[in-house]
Amino acid sequence: MTLIKTPLEKSFEKLYSPFQNFIRDQTTSSMILIVCVIIALVIANSPFYQHYASLVELPLGVVAGDWSFSMGARHWINDGLMAYFFFLLGLEIKREVLVGEIRELNRLVPVAAAAFGGMLVPAMIYSAFNIATNTAQGWGIPMATDTAFAVGILALLGHRIPRAAFAFLTALAIIDDLGAILVIAIFYSETISVVHLQISMLLLLSLVVCNLLGIRKASVYLLVGGLVWVAMLGSGVHSTVAGILVAVTVPARPKKGPGWFINRVQKLVRQFERLETEKDDDTPILGEEEQHAVVEGVKDAAEKATTPLRRWERVLEQPIALFVLPVFALANAGIPIDTTLLSGLGTEPLALGIIMGLVVGKGIGIPLFCWFTIRLKLGQLPSSLKMQHVIGLGLLGGMGFTMSIFISGLGFTDDHQSLLIAKMAILVASVLAGVGGYLWLRFRT
Repeated sequence: MTLIKTPLEKSFEKLYSPFQNFIRDQTTSSMILIVCVIIALVIANSPFYQHYASLVELPLGVVAGDWSFSMGARHWINDGLMAYFFFLLGLEIKREVLVGEIRELNRLVPVAAAAFGGMLVPAMIYSAFNIATNTAQGWGIPMATDTAFAVGILALLGHRIPRAAFAFLTALAIIDDLGAILVIAIFYSETISVVHLQISMLLLLSLVVCNLLGIRKASVYLLVGGLVWVAMLGSGVHSTVAGILVAVTVPARPKKGPGWFINRVQKLVRQFERLETEKDDDTPILGEEEQHAVVEGVKDAAEKATTPLRRWERVLEQPIALFVLPVFALANAGIPIDTTLLSGLGTEPLALGIIMGLVVGKGIGIPLFCWFTIRLKLGQLPSSLKMQHVIGLGLLGGMGFTMSIFISGLGFTDDHQSLLIAKMAILVASVLAGVGGYLWLRFRT
């Protein structure tokens, strides 16, 4: 009998399989984010802060003769690495629009209204606290929801929460993030360079043509998408928007249909069985060139029968959750906590606008606007989801960590003190919203 697994491999698998399950668990990314936030805070309030500050501002780039291009490490993370996060977000938005919860008007209206309320009310509350001040431009900060944190907290509740709650919160966060992206593109961009913008649009048009021609090579979209990012970087529109726009062009159609896939795989399986019965010895597949080719054919058939959109989304999910977002947290959550400043958050309009916007604004805006649409019979919730659940989901929507910190960095680029207050307020608000949402859903539903 051919040895498939070595004894050491079998022993390792017993240890590795639970680890793989842990990595795939929805709460894992949230736990890793929390750990990275704590690490960044500890370092920022230790004797190593100067080393941390020097590292995140370290210039990195490319030099070729007299030409050079460089940005600080944090700039590369926020503008470059986060573009992959926005690309994944774009893939999720496209999938939800095509086949997800928000494709049916009856289901879309309540969640879209909830997302709109979750953006409008927080922005209004922030503006009320900061009107006619030098921090008024931060109104976009409390509009965002951190999907990873919110879904992670929801997953902790297990079977106490209906599955429809996850779908509602995910769709809500996706629409919410789409709104935040539009806000970034329109209100938090610099002076627009028409030439760069035109170049990026032509590149995007070429990707649309590739889609229509049936080109499904990841390398094509990666290469042209990188050029779109470069052009967007020089356009004045925030470069991470390129991730969303490139994702829209990714093919959502398989190359072959289900019928072809069934016939092809059945034929390959029969061929493999014939080759296996014709063998005279126990030669492993490594030595059987024809059998190996058949197995490769099955892999090729599976690729042709699936969509690039879904495949690439699956490929990116774990790297984004386990690397990109934690690195973002490490680079941006390192806040040197000034106890005097912390104690004064309750009287600081900027902090109050963010905390009240995220906790109260989201907690009121999301369920209120959802309730209006249901009362007006414009849509309905899934049968297992009640308004009590939506109230808890509204509270969880106040966890704005990733996107809120991202927008605060755009709004207060040259105002270090305001950026520090904003980040502290976001952390406080995210904790309050997370704890409040968990307790409500745990004991009131």
